[in-house]
Amino acid sequence: MNLIKLFEKSFKENRALPALTDYLSGKTYSYLQLAAKVDNIHSLLRESGVVKGEKVALVGKNSIDWICTYISVLTYGATVVPILPDFNPLDMVGIINHSDSVILFADKSLLEKMSVSDMKNVRHIYCLEEMPAVPTDNFDIESICYADVDDEDPVIISYTSGTTGNSKGVTLPLRSLTDNVTFALSQNFHFKTSRVLALLPLAHAYGCAFDMLTPLSTGSHIFVLGKIPTPKILIDALGQVGPSLICTVPLVMEKIVHKNIMPRLEKGPVKFLLKIPVLKGMIYRKIRSQMLDTFGGNLIEVNMGGAALAPDVEEFLKRIKFPFTVGYGMTECGPIICYENWYRFKSGSCGRIVPYLDIRIDTDGYEDGTGEVCVKGSHVMLGYYKNPEATAAVLKDGWLHTGDIGYLGKDKTLYLRGRCKSMILTSAGQNIYPEEIEGKLNNLDGVAESLVYEQDGKLIALVVPDQEMIKNNDSEGIKAYMKGLLSKLNAIVAPFEKIAEIKACSEPFEKTPKQSIKRFLYPKKAKFL
Repeated sequence: MNLIKLFEKSFKENRALPALTDYLSGKTYSYLQLAAKVDNIHSLLRESGVVKGEKVALVGKNSIDWICTYISVLTYGATVVPILPDFNPLDMVGIINHSDSVILFADKSLLEKMSVSDMKNVRHIYCLEEMPAVPTDNFDIESICYADVDDEDPVIISYTSGTTGNSKGVTLPLRSLTDNVTFALSQNFHFKTSRVLALLPLAHAYGCAFDMLTPLSTGSHIFVLGKIPTPKILIDALGQVGPSLICTVPLVMEKIVHKNIMPRLEKGPVKFLLKIPVLKGMIYRKIRSQMLDTFGGNLIEVNMGGAALAPDVEEFLKRIKFPFTVGYGMTECGPIICYENWYRFKSGSCGRIVPYLDIRIDTDGYEDGTGEVCVKGSHVMLGYYKNPEATAAVLKDGWLHTGDIGYLGKDKTLYLRGRCKSMILTSAGQNIYPEEIEGKLNNLDGVAESLVYEQDGKLIALVVPDQEMIKNNDSEGIKAYMKGLLSKLNAIVAPFEKIAEIKACSEPFEKTPKQSIKRFLYPKKAKFL
């Protein structure tokens, strides 16, 4: 069965079970009500003249209506274009245009910020908060009969950045979604009646696959948090929901361990007791038990992805036998590439290659078996939408060149050594591409070139001023000019891309023969004005 047929089966078999709950309001849809809502939105799409394969844009925060709309577009046979709600409104419109979307579903607050007149192909716009209500009369489950979609048909175009100038829309075929979900089910990520707390943005491939698509295909109950959680809200929600699997990014776990656990272990009495072997084991078991209780008491595994886990945190979690694992993936694979369950997970790795994919290491130009990670198989995207040059740069003879550097262990476990790409992952799971911010910064007056990096959870920009600006300003004048640039830049980037500080450099950045900045040298090598 492909994913759409899995949904048909799940919605019928699990019709009496709860499917979706808004955590804050308590509003709940059963699987039968979800199917009825999907049927309503199908009618809306037909009335709007949408035909199979046309693009439908969807932008909004995580919500029940967002999920229902996404599933409706997918099962209708159209192509979903999910857009992160944190993108700059200008970039949202750029994506809507670039994707050739004919229908737009959006949160009301976001619609008010977008220029509707600039949307070239959109025929109808619908507000997510004003979607048709679920019918109160009996819904015929025989109506749960969805579109026949070929495995190779494109069903999602996911934009990994919000730029309008160099948009890259990852085009995923149905087979990619199906095989991601099939693998997740084989590993018991979710199962009938399991409970899910959706924390990650569902417009991201990671959250989409494992906090939404997989649970709905098997009869799980999804609780939608619907807002960026404060620590208290998160802890309360985990305690009330009791999820069996938590998908998150490493930074969340790092904060929990660094701020809430390690300080307690460094206090006098506990620090002394940890030196006694018998007591050490008891203390670690108690900490593990307390952590499991904090996560809701039903936890089977914490699945982390998107970045490496800090070595000290990884070592500590291993020591107390906490059920965690770190995987590896990218949007271009919908997303999963490597995974291993927590009790087989090897420190410093990101798991083993999943079924349906082959892996090889392109060692050309590298030593000791290290090289660029390349993958091939049914998870891999069709290409970047309307961007053959970018597609050709990463898809070669069927192999996806990931841009990540690593090596394989003897048992085919993958270890990453670094990233060719400079992507930054925020604590909220947002992908930040420094080049996109740099492109906007370089277009501002007085900037010759720039480089953006992360430091202590904040984004910092290094700027090499152009000669004209240096000639007309002393040191204090340049610093004042940088403050002005900061305000201008932050007005044109997404909220999660805002820069904390801009520093002026006295020398051009050192570059490779291809004139690419040697990012690994900075900020240590920078000399400031």
